[in-house]
Amino acid sequence: MRKCFYAFGYLLGFCFLAPNAFAQEKVQFTLDEIVERAKSRSPAALRAETRKENRYWSYRFFRSNYNPQLRLGGTLPGFSQSVNNVVQPDGSIGFREVRQNLMDLELGMEQVIGATGGNISINSSTNRFDNFLAPAGFPQTQWSGVPVNVRFSQPIFAFNPLKWDKKIEPLLYEESKREYVEEMEQISQTVTQLFFDFLIAQVNFEIASKNLNNTQEILKIENGRYNLGTTYEDKLLQVELQVLQARQDLAQARLDLEANALRLKSFVGINETAELTLIPPKELPEFEIDVEKAIDYAFQNRAEALGFDRRKLEAESGVAQARGQRFNVMFNASYGLNNAALQWRDIYMDPNRQTLVNMGFFVPILDWGRNRARMGVAEANKRLVEYTVEQEVINFEQEVFTKVKNFSMLRERLEITKLSDEVADKRYEISLRRYQSGNVSITDLNIAQEEKDRNRRAFIQSLRDFWMAYYEIRQLTLYDFVKNVLLYNQ
Repeated sequence: MRKCFYAFGYLLGFCFLAPNAFAQEKVQFTLDEIVERAKSRSPAALRAETRKENRYWSYRFFRSNYNPQLRLGGTLPGFSQSVNNVVQPDGSIGFREVRQNLMDLELGMEQVIGATGGNISINSSTNRFDNFLAPAGFPQTQWSGVPVNVRFSQPIFAFNPLKWDKKIEPLLYEESKREYVEEMEQISQTVTQLFFDFLIAQVNFEIASKNLNNTQEILKIENGRYNLGTTYEDKLLQVELQVLQARQDLAQARLDLEANALRLKSFVGINETAELTLIPPKELPEFEIDVEKAIDYAFQNRAEALGFDRRKLEAESGVAQARGQRFNVMFNASYGLNNAALQWRDIYMDPNRQTLVNMGFFVPILDWGRNRARMGVAEANKRLVEYTVEQEVINFEQEVFTKVKNFSMLRERLEITKLSDEVADKRYEISLRRYQSGNVSITDLNIAQEEKDRNRRAFIQSLRDFWMAYYEIRQLTLYDFVKNVLLYNQ
């Protein structure tokens, strides 16, 4: 009996707790709220943030090339044991066992010269040699070292990548920062499209639900008239078919609503089980866009506009690189002190002077037009880049001009479709009341319903086109024309 009581109590508690445990989370968003959430928490925003961080560290790596580098290198240990063939004074070969250790260690400070592409360094090194099979009376351990040494290396007539990187890499980094802002605006466009896809599906679901209720009410009216003998059976069957079609439309609208809700939740990062409701924008921002200002903002702020100059520099760099491959001349100089001793500390006592100067060169005498062809390719590529950039600048300006003009027309169309939606909805309500009183035929009522639905969808579509164009202009100019502020600050 007690077990039965416990089982009954557990079942009763589960029945009370289950609705709360499995209740769906209800979330509601306006367009501004869903855009801000997408730009801060969506997977696409996190990917853009990661790319921005990656480009930042790439730029930091480039900057480190021009800073002095402190390095430590060597071999610890360098032990070897083998039997080697040794040439004797009479020319014969003798085999001798060798067991020795050779260790070296070098500490140096190196600095590149960005203006010339050269390299200068200050170094200090030491070496230790151990001969474990040294004959009696010979030292087993010997030391040598360079207390200080200054080295200088300078290519002559060669291509200097440090010089060109210093011009190009900052532009690439600046482009990456602007591209990040453009990516954020692209996310705004994408989530706006998904927002209105869901909103259209939501409106279609509301329309389908309302149409089903209306057709069911009409069916009741037609059944009453048929029983009174004031209507014909074919009209009754027509309304029955409309009810069946309305049920199919409602089922399809529910399926579309769930599919669009899943896409929006997935992009924004909302729990898939949450019940989502969207609130359409009620007020439109009041602002005017001057075409000339929009074009100026685009050229000042867009990464693509900055890329025009960067691509020209890269083409000039290619010409300089081709020109630098004609000759290969390298000047090397070294000055320092060195010494050898049986004790490590003795190598720093009265060291000897160490000097090295050399210049190596390689000049092709006959290359069968190889250098001329290389220069021709580089020059042709430079001209191609210049012509391409000139055309892209024209296309860039035309795109901004077209989008701004199109935005103005979209605002006018939105006002017209909004008024048409209100008129069509009012007309349908009047037709429905007149049908209920018997003054309008079922055909006229169906026409009014179709116009009501069509104008409602046209208004939501116009609203979608307007906001998509709004965020597109923000991306094209990186300027907020509502608040009159730049979206990107250097």
